[in-house]
Order: sequence, then structure tokens, then C-alpha cells
Amino acid sequence: MSTLATTAAIDDDGPARRHFTLRRLHSLSGVIPTGVFLLAHLWTNASALDGRDAFNHAVGEIQSTPALPVIELVGIALPLAFHAVYGLVLTARSTVNTARYAYTRNWLYVLQRVSGVIAFGFIALHLWQLRVPKATGALRWQSFYDALGTSLAAPAVFALYLAGVTASVFHFANGLWLFGNTWGVTVGARSMRRSAALCGAFGLALWALGFNTLLHFSYRCGGVLPRPAQQVERVCRDGDTAMRPDQP
Repeated sequence: MSTLATTAAIDDDGPARRHFTLRRLHSLSGVIPTGVFLLAHLWTNASALDGRDAFNHAVGEIQSTPALPVIELVGIALPLAFHAVYGLVLTARSTVNTARYAYTRNWLYVLQRVSGVIAFGFIALHLWQLRVPKATGALRWQSFYDALGTSLAAPAVFALYLAGVTASVFHFANGLWLFGNTWGVTVGARSMRRSAALCGAFGLALWALGFNTLLHFSYRCGGVLPRPAQQVERVCRDGDTAMRPDQP
């Protein structure tokens, strides 16, 4: 069927037109603002590699943003909720058709849906551990560093966070590639292959950043490969002192 014929069919079919519009909005909300929020969140958390003060400074700048509750609600929470809920609707409705897609794209399609569900559960867990206690007054944002260090020291929690970060990053990186295809940014097999390689490399770099931050909070202070200028001994000493104030 030609593009004109497909467009005409969508225009003549109300449910198909709504589905088409919702799919476009779902694709867009996965990049802006949800994807941008993921990037900013991972980058802010990675500031912990420079110690408690650096982490608190980065979080404090966010907390001092004017009209922050409105920005978080309208700019982050609502688009994220729409993307998550409609993504679950698509997951419930969709089935993999091996006769229509190539084998690799089949698995990417399945992994995109599965990673979305895992990421949704991970975000809910993360909000429950930090944001809900902050909203109720049970936890100050200045205590986020200690709270993450305490919770991620447990192997089970570390495994959950690692799975959540992995799923979130894959969902975003693969979704970014799909976004280029959906919106006509990449046209043709060659440009799609280049875009896939670029998105894959970007996703690996983003995952490494998140994984390094998790290691800092759990098993290895400073991460796997601390930066040459990073004062790991001071960072770890300060962290140990704050976590065990009863010791000199």
C-alpha cells in the first residue's frame, strides 16, 4: 500500500487516526521530556563520584529551581505517566509477527516492550524509596546520598537497581532509534544502520555511567575507573565517616 493510500485510510478511520496520533505522541514523549529527564537524572547521580558535597550541590541546584513542583508535575510526571500507561496498553495489545519483521527487529520489538515494563517498575521503586519519603517529610533531600548508600549496599537492591538502569537505558536508546524512523529523521536502510550504531554506542556509554554510579554507592567507592583528578581516598573517607558517625 502506498503512503498516500495509507494516509487516506487513516484519515477515513477515526479509531485508526486516534491510534496513529497516540503512537506519535508516545514516541515523542519517550524522547522529550522523558529521555531528557533520564539523561539529567543519571548525570546528576554521577556527581556522587566526586563525593557527598558534589552530589548535594548538584541535587541542591535542582531543588532550588523556581516553581520546581509545577515543572516536575507538568514537564516530567504527566508526560512520563502518559508514556508509561500507553506503553503498557501497547504491550498488552501487541503480538510479535515473525512473518512481518526480520528476526533481529522481532527481538528488538519484544525487548523494547519488556524493558519498558521493567523500567516502569524500577521508577515506581525509586520514587517509593526517595521521593515519597521526601514528599511526606520523612526524608530530606540532603539525606539522599546516605539513603542510596545504605540501600544499594544490599545485594538484592543493587541487582534491582542494575536491572532497572539497564532496562531504562536500553528502552531509551532503542526508542531513540525508533524515534528517528518514526518521524522520518532516518530514511533508508543505510541511514537506519548508522543510526542504530550511533544509538547503540550512546546507550552503552550511558549505561556505563549509571553502572559506575551504582558501584560507587554499593561496593567500590569511586566506581570502576575513577578519573585521574578524582580524590577517591577523601571521597570514601568522608562517606565512611558520615555512614558511621560513631567512629572517629
